[in-house]
Amino acid sequence: MDFITVERVGRVTTIILNRPEVMNAINPAMHAELQVAFDDFATDPEQFIGVVTGAGERAFCAGSDLKALDRHGGYPKNGYAGLIERFDLAKPLIAAVNGVALGGGFEIALACDLIVASENASFGLPEPLVGAVALGGGLHRLSRQIGLKPAMGLILSSRRVSAAEGLRLGFVNEMVPADQLNTAVRRWCADILRGSPMSIRASKETVMRGLGEPDVARAMRNQPTYPAYAAWRASEDAREGPAAFAEKRPPVWKGR
Repeated sequence: MDFITVERVGRVTTIILNRPEVMNAINPAMHAELQVAFDDFATDPEQFIGVVTGAGERAFCAGSDLKALDRHGGYPKNGYAGLIERFDLAKPLIAAVNGVALGGGFEIALACDLIVASENASFGLPEPLVGAVALGGGLHRLSRQIGLKPAMGLILSSRRVSAAEGLRLGFVNEMVPADQLNTAVRRWCADILRGSPMSIRASKETVMRGLGEPDVARAMRNQPTYPAYAAWRASEDAREGPAAFAEKRPPVWKGR
């Protein structure tokens, strides 16, 4: 990998956007590398949580490298950054936003399940300022995650907002001082890892697929057909939880 770094510690895979000299802007080769990294994470049975962050102290990701757009041959299979159209990923993803997250960078963060941001982070969809449109899922995800009017305020104005404002609007889960970002992310990972990975995946998929159902009654009726739900019902973890409780011992999750 030339433009990203992948680290695996225990059950957590961290994918680092690694072009700090250009604020981790994404070029075509980086898109391809991210596709491979997210493919590997999705299919690795030993990896339960993914973290996405940026190298350096200034930026999570400033979006697309505009100087490389004329050589762009299209996005990889799962869309921008190999992520924004990865709708079948049931494993949880955390965006550790350590600086600016603009355009496609904000869209990557919005495609994650949690956003933990440093106090110096900022967010925005400034595409109209360069005659572009945020078509990497940001328009759809932002309006669903914070509501129509607040989202339209950000989208139509191309305004950049702080991490504190993101926390108030509801798309940031936690804001911490920059030097505490890694500690906060590790704490979130530890909390998630206390639960069964199969239960976590079933929970995430049930929420996300349920949002596409016409009402709660239909969502509850259809949830047994969701793949991660079915996998959880048939899993070793589903049997381990009650057994550990009855035997008064900590559960040993296998993620299968």
